[in-house]
Amino acid sequence: MDSIHKIAVIPNLTKKDAYAVTLQTLAVLQKLGTEVYMLATQKEKFQHDSIHFCESHEEMCQKADMVLTIGGDGTIIHAALHASSVHKPLLGVNTGRLGFAAELEPEELDMLSRLVSGDYTIEKRMMLQITHCSAEGKQKFRAMNDAVISRGSLSRLIDIDVSLAADRGYICHYRADGLIVSTPTGSSAYSLAAGGPVVEPTMKCILMTPVCSHSLFARPVVFSHHSQLAVTASCDDDTQVYLTIDGAMTVVLHKEDKVLISTAETETELIKLKDRTFYKVLNDKFTERGRQL
Repeated sequence: MDSIHKIAVIPNLTKKDAYAVTLQTLAVLQKLGTEVYMLATQKEKFQHDSIHFCESHEEMCQKADMVLTIGGDGTIIHAALHASSVHKPLLGVNTGRLGFAAELEPEELDMLSRLVSGDYTIEKRMMLQITHCSAEGKQKFRAMNDAVISRGSLSRLIDIDVSLAADRGYICHYRADGLIVSTPTGSSAYSLAAGGPVVEPTMKCILMTPVCSHSLFARPVVFSHHSQLAVTASCDDDTQVYLTIDGAMTVVLHKEDKVLISTAETETELIKLKDRTFYKVLNDKFTERGRQL
């Protein structure tokens, strides 16, 4: 692979040890002779002549060869939206809990030298395109993990209808707490907790997993990545219904609203430095979490 010399660093300083790990990471990158880009809002905390400070994530990612995050999976998911927009690969250093998408732990920072030598591979992950259609117009989002339609704070079931878009046919109806539509990457997140299947993250498909469906036969469904789903949701009383994108962006859904979900044109590109399978990572992470509990 091409040698990498310009690196955008995005730390999540709300995470425990993230500040100390960021300092260690910057020291390693300085020794490797790389150029580092960071947000100008972090200038006071990371003052160094070798760091170029930018006014936005877009500017920073555009100038760099890759993006390096320091935090948890949420940090990687947030950075993926910016990195994928300009087709830049991403690598995560884990200071979160599980860190499924992170490639390195803090004690493995010496492996960053492989970026400069070109000793790495790229793994592509599909993303979702989500369009919220309402009386006010259309809002478009992208997701690396999932789009979740769920009820509000009141314990009321919601009615969810799923069809293929463009009048290609009705699929099913759920009366449930919610519905998760996820990428293969998101199959090991909320979808897994709701009883969905574990899917190899490099596959291309769309997963649909109901949450606590009031039915004897509700099962997760796997669709082709060519599919476009149309979802509507409502409740008989005053309970609000929400659309949540990657656990970060939330939109209130009204009775006549429609949510269109399909495969996004852009992909997340993750840098891989280790020779390990997804199933090895999955087992190691859950074993580690079991020890912590």
